[in-house]
Amino acid sequence: MLLAVWTSWTRAFTEWTYTPVMNEAQRPQVIHRVGSILRAVAALESSGSSTSALARETGLARPTVHRLLVSLAEEGLVDRDLKSGKWSLGPELYLLGSLAASRYDITDRSRDILRDLARETGESVFLSARRGDETVCIASEEGSFPLRSHVLHIGIRFPLGVATAGMVILSHLPDREIDEYLARADVTGEWGPQHSREKIAERIAETRLNGYTVNPGLLVEGSWGMGAAVFDTQGSPAWALSITGVESRFREERRRELGEFLLREAHRLTQLLADRPRSRG
Repeated sequence: MLLAVWTSWTRAFTEWTYTPVMNEAQRPQVIHRVGSILRAVAALESSGSSTSALARETGLARPTVHRLLVSLAEEGLVDRDLKSGKWSLGPELYLLGSLAASRYDITDRSRDILRDLARETGESVFLSARRGDETVCIASEEGSFPLRSHVLHIGIRFPLGVATAGMVILSHLPDREIDEYLARADVTGEWGPQHSREKIAERIAETRLNGYTVNPGLLVEGSWGMGAAVFDTQGSPAWALSITGVESRFREERRRELGEFLLREAHRLTQLLADRPRSRG
């Protein structure tokens, strides 16, 4: 079945990308556009997304977005509600995701850790994964404290250096990778001067000193977060555990305790992932 899906996908992709005037240099651009559209559909999945909203989200022209969405729908990769006209992820993506889950999904192994951390702290707990220059939230567990921060949710993405997960993952990368990233990425336009290269460098130093990172309401005033990195078998920071809540729950004396909880559970998850069977390539 996977072969059939892949054959269908490649045939459709060839149809989208081939025109007499398209050269080889242009084809990767189409791949980036399709990926951008699918990620935007996923980010807006809870309410569905209009073509215009997806054009705004991706920065692409509306006719381009519409053309690619129609082709994606023909292959079952997106679906459109006939009444509202809104787009959502399609059934073929579910199939492909299910097949990939055995290799990439760590949510099953992390579930007990998220529950334990939420129970101990009373705060909402999140697991995020690194995807290139971004992090994406892939799992969550609500805490018992009634007041919550609503900045994070499953599927939301942030650049490295932004939000708790992005900060703690960036901080644990080798210096060379950090320098290269900061040289090519400027997130101040979207995320404000508190995310300048100088400010990010200061928080990297602080994170390395403590082992965990603290986000003192940098995205939304009064919404705080803390995070610790989870490492893959090569020792790279591939995921992050984070907790979020209102400012009053993150006083200095409590932050030390929360930091210890985070580091303990992040180490526990790192060990669990190191012990999982490796897939055969």
